[in-house]
Amino acid sequence: MKNPLCAVLALMLLATACATTRLRTEFDDVPLPTGLTYQPQRSVVIESPSVKAAKLVYRGRLEPASLGLVMRAMLESNGWRHVNTTTAAKDGTRQVYEKRGNALEVHISEGLWFTYLVIGISETLLAATSQVDASPSPASIRETPSPSERTTASAEPSFAQRVRDFFTGLFSR
Repeated sequence: MKNPLCAVLALMLLATACATTRLRTEFDDVPLPTGLTYQPQRSVVIESPSVKAAKLVYRGRLEPASLGLVMRAMLESNGWRHVNTTTAAKDGTRQVYEKRGNALEVHISEGLWFTYLVIGISETLLAATSQVDASPSPASIRETPSPSERTTASAEPSFAQRVRDFFTGLFSR
């Protein structure tokens, strides 16, 4: 009786361990430490022909401070440039990174039982940049605007402003 019970418990433990290592791979250059579980009901991925953006939520039983250090080391070793880190007692730690014009925010917070890792990322897709004509016609070349022209808002927001607005709206919930 003892051997079958041990076998069932070992099998359940193995199945649980396999379930906790499932990670998303939409963004191949964002490494994740082991011990985190992907939370699909709290995550969202948005794709368009030119941009892919996501809010990916993971949780695990890790120390927030060590998770922050590990994420920074892993991202920097993968080519992400650290821009800023902010820590607040109630909100946790937010780290911002940049890589080839792509933006990434890491938010680490502590819940009652779990530590949460929220990754906000935007990526410009190569297909969108390859469709741009490499030799613009002289009519499409515009002179650099004067400082007074730069202060007036254009009719269409820039890509960077759209990404900022997207992440502001995404993380304000």
